[in-house]
Amino acid sequence: MSESDWTRGAAAVATLTFDVDAETPILAEGRHYADHPMVMSHQSYGPDVGVPRILDLLDEMAVAATFFVPGWVAEQRPGLARSIVDRGHEVAHHSYSHRAPTSLPPGAERADFVRALDVFAAQGIDIAGHRAAMWSASHETIGLVAEYGLAYDSSLMGDDRPYLVEGTHPPVVELPVHWSLDDWEQYAYLPEPRIGSVIESPIKVEQMWRAELDGMRHYGCLFNVCMHPFLTGRPGRMMALRNLISYAKECGDVTFARCRDVAARAREDVGTARRALPSYDVDPAVYPN
Repeated sequence: MSESDWTRGAAAVATLTFDVDAETPILAEGRHYADHPMVMSHQSYGPDVGVPRILDLLDEMAVAATFFVPGWVAEQRPGLARSIVDRGHEVAHHSYSHRAPTSLPPGAERADFVRALDVFAAQGIDIAGHRAAMWSASHETIGLVAEYGLAYDSSLMGDDRPYLVEGTHPPVVELPVHWSLDDWEQYAYLPEPRIGSVIESPIKVEQMWRAELDGMRHYGCLFNVCMHPFLTGRPGRMMALRNLISYAKECGDVTFARCRDVAARAREDVGTARRALPSYDVDPAVYPN
């Protein structure tokens, strides 16, 4: 195994990532929800209760993680990003407003992207990576990541190992994601706005993620799990996360890393795959809508 291999000899590399969305996904559905105390308290639980609880667990387990924070959230809570970085973790760009880039009018994605960078710059937070809101990257997104000198994106699903996204811009490392490793599909529920329908047992989620990790150990993959502090920060779910981390450590062939560190290793690895963004010339006679 080469020293430049992105896995550094591990069977799988685990990146624990936390999307600190707080109130932004709900406000993106409509700013009138700001007047709904139940809904807003459901979301504020994430940064106010979930994040400190997660940071304590990561300290206890001696694991570094990456927290994707919308600029609006960092702006509303000026000490939040610094509290994460000071504990040895990474803060990464997760838009400003948490509006999906594919839903924005021309020019709006750029403005939103830059506004978030300005917030982090004002707080002295070094940003290396990006994750699109709702993972809904547009054809402009990767170009913005490259233009503003970020090292990686984590929004696409073209592999289960890091790869380089090529285009007219310099190559960007992609740390791919997948719905099967997202706690939103397992735990999220609100009656209004309508989010989710079934709240799964943490025991089931832990078993499912263990199975995914075992498969990734077999195939030499990136176990890039996405969690939200307002969801996984709940007590029973935190126990499932603790058990998952313990299991990965007991395997003896899984390493944990921040996303920025995995991206740096993938860029150094000459074997990292290179791919362009999917692009199609779609015949409107075949697909009219």
